[in-house]
Amino acid sequence: MPEPVLIRPAAAFDAAFAVPLVQQTIGRVGLALTGADSDTGAARAMLGFFPLRGNRLSYQNVLIAARGAEPLGLLLAYPGADAHALDDPFRERLASLGLPAQVESEGTPGELYVDTLAVTEAARGGGVGATLLEAAAAQARARGLDRVGLLVEDGNRAATLYARMGFRAAGTRTLAGGTYTHMVWTLPG
Repeated sequence: MPEPVLIRPAAAFDAAFAVPLVQQTIGRVGLALTGADSDTGAARAMLGFFPLRGNRLSYQNVLIAARGAEPLGLLLAYPGADAHALDDPFRERLASLGLPAQVESEGTPGELYVDTLAVTEAARGGGVGATLLEAAAAQARARGLDRVGLLVEDGNRAATLYARMGFRAAGTRTLAGGTYTHMVWTLPG
């Protein structure tokens, strides 16, 4: 029987695992956020933000799912009310690059916003994503929030997992040139 999947807070040293997985998952949003013109460039920029506090991509906002020492996936989440402030460092970066300093903050006040849920290809289908979402629900409750929210792009197969967990569509948003469904999981009292 395999070891159980454990959830732990990320540390700055998790950057080498986390950052490429985040960029692989968020794609064009990462390009828009960093002002980079390639996934490699975006990941390089994100590596600079991950070990720092006070930004969307900080290790402080990340939980790692692991089996033993092997990381299997991650959850990057923060209170939606903090989204605008957590994006300020990215606005500063874009301005320093001579780009429009516009970052569309994704989180909605009143919810724990799941910015990124990512599972390694080898671990997909094994319940790691559901375990991370349960950790998000516990984190939301601990912060006094009764909802977990996220954005999902049309056609993303993770939408099935979100629906199974209890997420429901709550509107659409356009972000970085893509259309996303805002899904909300209202947690049982």
